[in-house]
Amino acid sequence: MPKISCIIVTYNAMRWAERCFNSLKQSSVPVRCIVIDNGSTDGTQEYVKTYFPEVELIQSEDNLGFGKANNIGIEKAYKEGSEFFYLMNQDAWLYPDSIEKLLAVYDVYPVQEEIGILSPMHINGTEKQLDIFLDKYIAINFEKTRLISDLYFQNLKPFYEMKFINAAHWFIPRHTIETVGGFNPYFFHYGEDVEYANRVHFHQKKIILVPGSKVIHDGKQSLSKVDYNKYEDLSVETNILNPNLQNAFHREKKALKQSIFKNVLIGNFDISKKLSKKYKKISREEKKLLEIQNQVRQTGPTFLKV
Repeated sequence: MPKISCIIVTYNAMRWAERCFNSLKQSSVPVRCIVIDNGSTDGTQEYVKTYFPEVELIQSEDNLGFGKANNIGIEKAYKEGSEFFYLMNQDAWLYPDSIEKLLAVYDVYPVQEEIGILSPMHINGTEKQLDIFLDKYIAINFEKTRLISDLYFQNLKPFYEMKFINAAHWFIPRHTIETVGGFNPYFFHYGEDVEYANRVHFHQKKIILVPGSKVIHDGKQSLSKVDYNKYEDLSVETNILNPNLQNAFHREKKALKQSIFKNVLIGNFDISKKLSKKYKKISREEKKLLEIQNQVRQTGPTFLKV
């Protein structure tokens, strides 16, 4: 049986903790769990230590963000010889055979080195519908996969290649960590999984959805769930750091200039002001962003200390 480490980043996770950690205990495939707690104040740390002593708990006094905290868990699991890394949100849980079915597809996949990420089917907290984001990703990907048709006609294939699936449930083989690395610490919360997926594709690896494996993600069922008053919109920076795009920094600056000018002409001064602020920010960060551009093109455990 392969050595699998489940890595969970928690921040005030009491609402889901019992279901989340109990589901790991009930997995038909043994899973070791590493939790990186980002300074919870609701008793999460004490609850895990008391009721799930088998969990390796790493406590952070500060909120490190999703990606940086995950990297700590990935580093620990990698150094201890894990063959697979299951990244799971705190608001999520497994069925007993979820990981078993992912492994079954991995074992029969024609070229295992091509697999960057395996993902199960994300079901929302009602357990009666797909997670709204998975619905979106399947719809975007319809031309390539025809998964919607296969779902309708109940003619599902064992796996489908996808452009992107969010990181609520990611099953990552060790060779992906050794080629692509960890999360980009430039991203604090939101956007880090998109940036990682861009690197997976750059390194000629695939994101595979496995319909036979089902899991729960009890996240907010709204496509506009990100509060950009609280979290900065980093879509421009994501494009700049996408290694699949050529001259991305200069293209994004040019596009921002054009958008600023257009919005001034039509009187959208609030929008032009916001775009101007973004233009100034990336101009200040030019050296830093270009350095990260070079990093994300490297083959190896990028952003990890292993």
